[in-house]
Amino acid sequence: MLIETLKRHWWVPVIRGIVAIIFGIIALAYPGLTVATLVIFFGAWVLVDGIFRVIGAIGHHASDPEWGWHLIIGILGILIGLLTFHAPRITALALIIYIAAWALMIGATEIAYAIKLRREIKGEWFLILMGLISIAFAVTLLWNPLPGALALVWLIGWYAIVFGILGIILGFRLRSLPTFAAP
Repeated sequence: MLIETLKRHWWVPVIRGIVAIIFGIIALAYPGLTVATLVIFFGAWVLVDGIFRVIGAIGHHASDPEWGWHLIIGILGILIGLLTFHAPRITALALIIYIAAWALMIGATEIAYAIKLRREIKGEWFLILMGLISIAFAVTLLWNPLPGALALVWLIGWYAIVFGILGIILGFRLRSLPTFAAP
């Protein structure tokens, strides 16, 4: 049962949320970061998130028929994270496109998960909200792809903090779900 697997791994969105909040605080505390430094921080965040998504997909392959999609998103996150380390002097426009593509994938996945789980849990709106925030973030980045570096740092920082808080809340809500007996 998918809900039991999610309940057992409630700590994954909590850890993802903590990493996102740490990244967001660093981005806001040091807004004068160069784009290259921002790329490294973003790469680390996306890499860790991708690793956890791959682990989650592999762990859910027996209970989630869409585990392959989650695996692909995790692998893409890892690849985008590694790409940022490989080319830290990437242009701001390419960085924005990478970030926007990643946020769109995350947003779509979170909304799809919420729709799938809406009959099994209450509070699936946290996943929908996380997905909508991710999609709005991506659209904002793509709407004006050449903002100043400071604006980009602030936008990414606040996005990461809000996404992280929602992820932590979701994890603890999953933890508090009742345990269901197997049929």
